[in-house]
Amino acid sequence: MPEVIVSATALADELAADRPPRLLDVRWQLGGPPGVDGYRAGHLPGAVYVDLDTELAAPPTPAGGRHPLPDPDALQRAARTWGLRQDERVVVYDDSGSMSVARAWWLLRWAGVAEVRILDGGLAAWTAAGGDLDQTEVHPPLGDVELTGGQLPTLDADGVAAWPADGLLLDARAAERFRGEVEPVDPRAGHIPGAVSAPTAENVDGTGAFLPADDLTRRFAALGAPADGRVAVYCGSGVTAAHQAAALTMAGYTPVLYPGSWSQWSSDPERPVATGS
Repeated sequence: MPEVIVSATALADELAADRPPRLLDVRWQLGGPPGVDGYRAGHLPGAVYVDLDTELAAPPTPAGGRHPLPDPDALQRAARTWGLRQDERVVVYDDSGSMSVARAWWLLRWAGVAEVRILDGGLAAWTAAGGDLDQTEVHPPLGDVELTGGQLPTLDADGVAAWPADGLLLDARAAERFRGEVEPVDPRAGHIPGAVSAPTAENVDGTGAFLPADDLTRRFAALGAPADGRVAVYCGSGVTAAHQAAALTMAGYTPVLYPGSWSQWSSDPERPVATGS
C-alpha cells in the first residue's frame, strides 16, 4: 500500500534533510474565494501555489463535467512550472481537511509520480506543530518531470452504468445532495442508481486529519466494500472523490475513480437518476 499521508512533525524533519520533498499548496473551495489569497497570506516555506481549476483540470463542459482530467501534456507543463523534477518526492496540502488537495495527490499519482503524500491535517496541523509560515511567492526554476496519464484506474459514464452489482459504488458528496434534497451546482438533483452515500467528511476527525486506517477499513466494510476490493467512487466533479480514494487506499483498497462524476452524469438527460436514501 502506498504511503498516503505524512504528519507535520515528520514533514518538518524531511524538509530539514538533504533531499526535501517538493511542497505544493492546493487551497481551493467551491465558489471561492481564490485559494491564492490564502497562499499569499501565509504558506509553508518553499511551497508553490497550484490552481486546481486551471492546472489540475481541463476546462469544464457539460459532456466532460466541471473538472475533467487535464491532458497529460498540459499537466506536465504545469508541473514543470512548479519546479517538479523527475523522481522528486511531493507533499501536498490545503486548509480544508484535504478535501481539495486530494485531487493533486490522486492526479499526480495517475500521471506517474511515485511518491506523493498529503500533509495530514493540512495548514492547521503545520502551525499547531510550531511550523513557520512564509508570505513570499515561490517561483522555482522549471522542472524536468515527465508525466503520462492512466497510472490509476478510472471509469467513464458507460463504465459506471455497467459497474457490477457485486461491487460498490460510493457517492462522496454530502448526504442531502445524494438524497436529492438540494443541488446547488449541477443540472439535476439525486444520485447514480445503485450508489451508496459515503460523505467524505466522515473520513476525517474534528481537526481535519484522516481517521486511523483501521477505522477507515471498518467504515468502508460497513458500507458494503467487498472483500475483492471492487470499489468505485464519484462526487460532484471528481475533486472530493479523490479524498475518498485516498481514504480507501489507506484502508487497503485500490479504488476506481469516476472523474466526470455527478456533474457529467446529471448533464446527460439519457442517464437515469435516483433520489432518496
